[in-house]
Amino acid sequence: MSSHDHLSSDCIFCKIIKGDIPSFKLVETEKSYSFMDIEPLSVGHSLVIPKYHAEFMHQLPDEYLADVMPIAKKIASAGGFEQYNVLQNNGKLANQAVPHVHFHIIPKPNQETGLGVRWQPLKKSMDEIKVTYEKISKNL
Repeated sequence: MSSHDHLSSDCIFCKIIKGDIPSFKLVETEKSYSFMDIEPLSVGHSLVIPKYHAEFMHQLPDEYLADVMPIAKKIASAGGFEQYNVLQNNGKLANQAVPHVHFHIIPKPNQETGLGVRWQPLKKSMDEIKVTYEKISKNL
């Protein structure tokens, strides 16, 4: 469906895109490929990957990012997922297992199945938040 100019020869996801490793393909476009996760957290757990090898989301060209979310939406709708998470991790500390940008669509049918999230907000003053805001906004 597209050339493989932006893929890596030693990446498992690039090998799936090229057809070197089999997958349960769901949707394929010129810029993206989606398939069932073989280690699912819940029934219907799927992945959407860009056809461009980049380890971190900020390294990925915008046109590849723009192609991903409509596919994630189609999968969630086709799966009839009432509640679900769309997850994208960047780096080992952020729990990225495969160093190729990928988006998980993880159904959350009940409390025990699907993604578990630890959410512990930092205690920050508005002044501290403003300092961070100014640093980020000046670089946008």
